[in-house]
Amino acid sequence: MSQYFDIGDETLWNPSNGVSRMFQRQVAVFEAELELPSGIGPMVNDECQISPDTFETFVNALLAQHRKTSHSIWLALCEGFTAAVLVLAERAAIKVDWARHGAAPEAPFEDVQVSTVTGMSAPGEGTAWAAGLRGKAQELGRRMPR
Repeated sequence: MSQYFDIGDETLWNPSNGVSRMFQRQVAVFEAELELPSGIGPMVNDECQISPDTFETFVNALLAQHRKTSHSIWLALCEGFTAAVLVLAERAAIKVDWARHGAAPEAPFEDVQVSTVTGMSAPGEGTAWAAGLRGKAQELGRRMPR
């Protein structure tokens, strides 16, 4: 069995039921964390509609939050989800302003990694940050059937 994540009549992703459930639960976590709706609707009869305008706002807020942190645990917990969201965004022709997100984040940083050895770390350089996320999304996208 599988489920469908669609925009209108176009299927963006057709994961197995278990993967779909896990993804939907992560959507709820990040909606709560960002205090924004994702635009990813409920699963009804194995189909889920995505609202492109709401999803675009969510994607850009998720990237902005990701860019503001250097905390390795936070990043580890969210990078797979963020990469999957980026695959859906690309397939939905959602505009991601990589130049804006890649710019140095305005202070204050959030969820920074603090070490007794090195002190507080800052988020990485923008071009490398964007390239890393895009690379993860491309790799994951090859494994996300439509």
